[in-house]
Amino acid sequence: MPVLPTARHDAQTAAIVRAAAGELARLLPSAVTLEVAEPQPSTLPGPQSVAVRAGFVGTTSAELIVVADQAVAEALAGTDATISVADALRPALEAASATLGPGVLDEAHEAPLGAALEESDVVTMALVGPDGAAQAWFAMRVRQRPEAVPQQRGAAAERSPLRLLHDVEMTLTAEIGRTRLPVRQVLELVPGTVLELDRAAGAPADVMVNGRLVARGEVVVVDEDYGIRITEIVANEGV
Repeated sequence: MPVLPTARHDAQTAAIVRAAAGELARLLPSAVTLEVAEPQPSTLPGPQSVAVRAGFVGTTSAELIVVADQAVAEALAGTDATISVADALRPALEAASATLGPGVLDEAHEAPLGAALEESDVVTMALVGPDGAAQAWFAMRVRQRPEAVPQQRGAAAERSPLRLLHDVEMTLTAEIGRTRLPVRQVLELVPGTVLELDRAAGAPADVMVNGRLVARGEVVVVDEDYGIRITEIVANEGV
């Protein structure tokens, strides 16, 4: 049995999941317009159904689960075989996770649904078409941010276990801009194609650590290699 939003979860959690489901339905590549509704147990997908899962880490962390292969089948028909359901759902998942606040959405992956909808901390929503029939399902496990631990000072800070992580390497990337394209235009890309990005020439580049924005800077050349001169440190307040 699914855990309905009004059954064993507070109103705040129910509102979070419903808002995320609404954004996902808005960008889901479905042939029909989808609306959010509470699921009927008799219409839930079986454990062998293909589910797309993605984790989100931020102010409010969560696991997002979508079963929508039926809803997007028409949209994917005739496209390149390399485009998976997870790839097709990525923009919708990003829109859903954006309702949770600042954070990073992990790579989505496909796997059998199993008993995920029966877990007590998972809230499920149905996405129904104009005829009221469920075309897809969205579920989310919300993990509220724990209370902050007071910062250690002095000698205690020197003995903090965090010091063990000081030599751990993290992936740093510089991003000069983004754009969003429909699958049709992606498949039509050829050498020489110019893509217009979402920022002006000369604007600062974003410096990301493991996908999280930490600073901005200007592109420079150092001994014939590109580099970034940091001009601004981004404060991740509330993260």
